[in-house]
Amino acid sequence: MRRPIVAGNWKMHTDLASAVALAKAVRAELADESAVDVVLIPPFPFLAAVAEAVAGSPVGVGAQDCRAESAGAYTGDVSPPMIASTGAAFCVVGHSERREYHAETNAGCNAKIRALLAANLTPIYCVGERLDVREADGTLDLVETQVRAGLDGLSAAEAVKLVLAYEPVWAIGTGKVATPKQAQEVHAHIRSVLTDLFGADTADAVRVQYGGSVKADNARELLTRPDIDGALVGGASLRAFDFASIVRAVRP
Repeated sequence: MRRPIVAGNWKMHTDLASAVALAKAVRAELADESAVDVVLIPPFPFLAAVAEAVAGSPVGVGAQDCRAESAGAYTGDVSPPMIASTGAAFCVVGHSERREYHAETNAGCNAKIRALLAANLTPIYCVGERLDVREADGTLDLVETQVRAGLDGLSAAEAVKLVLAYEPVWAIGTGKVATPKQAQEVHAHIRSVLTDLFGADTADAVRVQYGGSVKADNARELLTRPDIDGALVGGASLRAFDFASIVRAVRP
């Protein structure tokens, strides 16, 4: 049985003091969590402080992006080894906002995934469609292309170490949510693509999250579907009680 994972993407919110306070509040809410992997994803400047705030608890920490190179003349970028040195263990790759605002490509995501695995970090690879693609019935084809390109060249042993996150772009921060049936359909298709790429055993082991306006009041209906293994949470992760409620909703 796949262990659920719920990650809170804080995006460009909080300052140092509020980031530490939020991390401590989440730690207090989930001090005894043993059935779900919980990850906080703060802005880069607060990674080390948040990691320190949750050290020794069931709560982990991840970064919002990385560069594929381990070092070099790349002003403003952050490498996987740098992220690992803060105490973080996860990193988001290919979030729709990075794809839209920073021209992130599937090939670039593939390079980042490889670099993160080399640094012993867990990639959270995001895929998902815009509304026009959904309305043109192109969702499954687009998501399959993203999965195949992002995971190109990986072995089954590498693939099983990562997390996939299906985030319909039209549902991120809009209040709109894919229906449980829509979300399950895409997650099941992702797992079928993983089966084709790596075999049934690996596909059955890879965790696939859902993201897109997940809140405490819709989490259980969405996240208890057979191929949905947790959530990548946006705005609700900025409130400790709401975020903890989502974690509790996916407990087996």
